[in-house]
Amino acid sequence: MAKAFRRTGRGADRRYVATLGAAERDVVATVMDQVHDLLEPPAPPDTGDAAFDDLVAGLDLGAEPASSAVDEGPRDPALDRLLPAANREDPEAAAEFRRLTEGGLRHRKASALAASAELLRGTDRVELDAPQARAFLTALTDVRLVLGERLGLRTDEDLEVMEQMATSLDEDDPLLHALALYDFLTWLQETLAEALLRR
Repeated sequence: MAKAFRRTGRGADRRYVATLGAAERDVVATVMDQVHDLLEPPAPPDTGDAAFDDLVAGLDLGAEPASSAVDEGPRDPALDRLLPAANREDPEAAAEFRRLTEGGLRHRKASALAASAELLRGTDRVELDAPQARAFLTALTDVRLVLGERLGLRTDEDLEVMEQMATSLDEDDPLLHALALYDFLTWLQETLAEALLRR
């Protein structure tokens, strides 16, 4: 049985602790992995010069990629939830801002998801320090955004309608399981946010 996040300790010893069973941890880690894979930028184009490509691939410049100039083809709508346009009234300005910032944002979000999924692969006691807790909260938010997009949830009313509809679904219906996961992630996110905000 899952137990909500709570804050323990003081100062440098402060931790944010929850208890999650193996199945719960596995499900949350798996969806974090899936969102991580969605955020992975596409591979850079092959220049046709294998020696040059190998050289560039081996460079560690110590910086996050600023952008990806690779055309991904049709864009997954879930990416627009995770990486919304900076300017909805000026598509050219939005495209330029995206070109300059999206690579770094993808990298930070993917890093938070990977680190959070790894933390879930330990014991039932999930214990986070403050930076880990903030990254975990970001990861939970991003997973909920993608799941919400997949479920067609745009407003609170959408969720209410979906939950009413769920009362008539068979217990094996995948939609019922997706809604249960969405509710569980929401609860987990809220308890962690409340623990972080406590003074």
